[in-house]
Amino acid sequence: MAEAQPTKNTIQFYPWHHFVLLPALLVLAGYGIRRYLGVAGDDSETSRLWFTVMGLALATLGVLVILRQHYALTLQDRLIRLEMRQRYFEVTGQSLRPLEDQLTLQQIISLRLAGDAELPTLVQAAIREKLSPKAIQARIQHFHFDHMRV
Repeated sequence: MAEAQPTKNTIQFYPWHHFVLLPALLVLAGYGIRRYLGVAGDDSETSRLWFTVMGLALATLGVLVILRQHYALTLQDRLIRLEMRQRYFEVTGQSLRPLEDQLTLQQIISLRLAGDAELPTLVQAAIREKLSPKAIQARIQHFHFDHMRV
């Protein structure tokens, strides 16, 4: 008997980000701000200590928020793979999936810059000759530029 498939998409959490670092830094930043405001204006070691704690917590919190860019780039890489599958199918009438395991993500991103006419040849050359992304780009005659990549 076949295993039942889930009927709902579940939310994905990155435990270190969502349950450890972010809550800890929010608490530390809030506590550091509260403690610093209590001693602000004093020229003492205590006020400097709480200012440092508050500053480090806020800076680390900022870095953690910027980490979200990593998630966006991962999604973009996934979309590039899907786009290349579609383009390759439209140009050749064949699926790119059997060839994908022989290409790195960086090669696929470089192949994305190739025009439709040269795409099938470059895909085969990249696999056969194990071309680097720069070597792939050097062989492209008609660039299909991507101005939307972050």
